[in-house]
Amino acid sequence: MPMTPPPESVSAGTPEGRFNGSVFRQITYLVLCVAGLILPWKANLEFIQEYGAAFDITLFISLANVNAAARSLSSDLLVGSSAVLIWIVHEGRRLKMRSLPLVLLSAVTIAFAFAAPLFLFLRERRLQQLASGEEPAQQAT
Repeated sequence: MPMTPPPESVSAGTPEGRFNGSVFRQITYLVLCVAGLILPWKANLEFIQEYGAAFDITLFISLANVNAAARSLSSDLLVGSSAVLIWIVHEGRRLKMRSLPLVLLSAVTIAFAFAAPLFLFLRERRLQQLASGEEPAQQAT
């Protein structure tokens, strides 16, 4: 005789769950997108105020490596974001995500801290589309 799991062990991602895990992840990714937009750009604007309106990338990189703590954070971000961007390209192509160029552009124009959660949000939505069998409307050419 098969046993059914007790109600508390039902996965939140299943139809029987009280809250869809995908929705929770999407909301979380959007909150992280907002934080990834605001926090880096707040610091960027402080840099511009302190060092001049012309964003001097050489000075910015120099200051990002001014001491061991800054070098640690900078190298951590460089290596980690490089690995994740490679995965984003691979995963975006695998899932045939049309928004991939937008994500990559936002990584260099806004912040990686914005682009990574944006990709995760868009990926979650794409996985839902694929699971339901629906395809997004074709873009006009």
